[in-house]
Amino acid sequence: MPKPPPFSRPVTALRKAALAFPETTEDHPWGECAFKVKGKVFLFLSTGDARLSLSMKLPQSNGFALLLPFTKPTGYGLGKSGWITATFPLGETIPLPLLLDWLEESFFAVAPKRVSAILAAKARPAALRSRR
Repeated sequence: MPKPPPFSRPVTALRKAALAFPETTEDHPWGECAFKVKGKVFLFLSTGDARLSLSMKLPQSNGFALLLPFTKPTGYGLGKSGWITATFPLGETIPLPLLLDWLEESFFAVAPKRVSAILAAKARPAALRSRR
């Protein structure tokens, strides 16, 4: 039986959770995946050079996130706006429940209020509920 590609499980889970939010689309600029709500990015995701890398906007948990050894402020000046980048080399444990929490925070940080209200009126997406 062939071995699954590296990072397939966390990438699939993050992609499924991101696309479960209302009015979300997936784009592929610069050779990585960008998940957007109404055209505004809330998750950059890439797998390359034997590593998984993702960037999200974390206005509330940014300080805590930056205490972790696998995070740093996102480049290009985005770190000043609360964006963090988490990087995991091949073979390193990936804290998927934490990343899914951050994904939700990032979505609400960039989503227009109208879209946030849609989600608040419904139950949380199944991809996010199942992680707990």
